[in-house]
Amino acid sequence: MNTSAVKPLAPGETRVRSKAAAAAAAGFTGLAAFEFALAAGAPLGRAAMGGAHTYLPAGLRIVSALAVVVWLLAALVVLRRGGYRVPLISARVSWPGTWVLTGLLSLGVLVNLASPSGWERYLQAPITAILAILCLIVARSRPQPTDPAENQGRREL
Repeated sequence: MNTSAVKPLAPGETRVRSKAAAAAAAGFTGLAAFEFALAAGAPLGRAAMGGAHTYLPAGLRIVSALAVVVWLLAALVVLRRGGYRVPLISARVSWPGTWVLTGLLSLGVLVNLASPSGWERYLQAPITAILAILCLIVARSRPQPTDPAENQGRREL
């Protein structure tokens, strides 16, 4: 990721939101790396998708490849909502996007806890819970205007 394109917005930015967004983005990037390894054929399948396979079959590798894109987009959405400049994600998308992530991650905790895989229950569920809490912190924060042109005529969310 080009660090010149992703910068904090203002010196007075709420530090909690900014730090929570950065931590969530780091977590999403870590999940993307894990999914990339699965898609590339690493023997990590016992920690994902129910844990039925050591090496994921071709169909699940494709799902993992798509998950890489989803997790990287999630990182960008939460960074944008957290007060960072992310040119690919609009401020209008980041607020509902962060709430959607919060809800999906909360459901993900339940799915991981119900999994027959010990790795998913004892590793993935806590990681997912932490990411859900971080997204909740970011989603509940008051939005900061990022671009005056983008915020004209817009109510505070």
